[in-house]
Amino acid sequence: MPTVKIRNECDALTGPEKVAVMLLTLGEEQAGPLLERMDDSEVRIITRSMATLGSITGEVLEELITRFTSQFSQGGSVIGSADSTERMLRSFLPADRVVDIMNYIRGPAGSTTWEKIGMVDNNMLAKYLNGEHPQTIAVVLSKIDPDQAAHVLNNLPEKAVPDVLQRMISMNSVPKEVLADIEEMLQRDLMLNFQSSQETNNLNHMAEIFNRTESEKSDQLLEGLKDAHEEEVWQIKQLMFTFDDLMELDPHSLRTVIRSCESDTLTYALKGCDGETRNKIVGNLSERARAILIDNMDTLGPVLMRDVEAAKATMVRKAKELAEAGVIVIERGAESQMVY
Repeated sequence: MPTVKIRNECDALTGPEKVAVMLLTLGEEQAGPLLERMDDSEVRIITRSMATLGSITGEVLEELITRFTSQFSQGGSVIGSADSTERMLRSFLPADRVVDIMNYIRGPAGSTTWEKIGMVDNNMLAKYLNGEHPQTIAVVLSKIDPDQAAHVLNNLPEKAVPDVLQRMISMNSVPKEVLADIEEMLQRDLMLNFQSSQETNNLNHMAEIFNRTESEKSDQLLEGLKDAHEEEVWQIKQLMFTFDDLMELDPHSLRTVIRSCESDTLTYALKGCDGETRNKIVGNLSERARAILIDNMDTLGPVLMRDVEAAKATMVRKAKELAEAGVIVIERGAESQMVY
């Protein structure tokens, strides 16, 4: 079991943490109507404090009660946790809203804000911080992984870098309230965009899966998804790069892909091609390689369709590997470009 932190100093608690203690003390029935009057941002700030509060000693609780009101006399201690927070929320909020708030609090695998920021794409983080105050940037860079911080620093406006670095050098401890505000800002403005980009990444991943599936089978699977997820299926098809797309490469890129493939791969792939595609591929080979390939095709005889599809998939993977290495560029349409 994780260790529960003990909170034994009243003044060390932040404002939201003090409110969280009082609401936990009041209990679900009385705290619910109070939380219901707050907007979503306030609920998130307070419930996040609840979920990470830990154990509040009786002395701190008594002091807080005295400060807030003399009408409370509950002793002992209270423990703030994600489970107790969720139970309280479910007593007065719709289930879908509770799920959203708890997902926000817990994040991926219960990570802290800074651990979650570490999963954000470096370019996205750099672009976001470009518009922030130098002090905010300095705090964030001081909290994240050095590799990620270096990437952000390299992408800041040149004139802003000295100011940020000076603030980092002279930075002592950051007040809890300031750090909480920055974490809240990052959660609200950055992580939501990151979650949206993750959805796009999921579609990219699915496109890669279908790229590696026999074309007849992938067409069948996508058609089965179309009724319930028409928009997503369209996006997946746009993201997919297939054997037919190879023929749309510029002459230099196509020639590079073809000449990087083994003769056996080309032989099997061409068995399933129409005359135009076959001539286009053969025409990009040297005279000697062309003669060998044609001879291999003539002597090979009938082949299984799955072997043909496997050979085509190998050519597609080779194209992506070359694009990833910067040897060729894969373009999709007139307005977009994908480099794997």
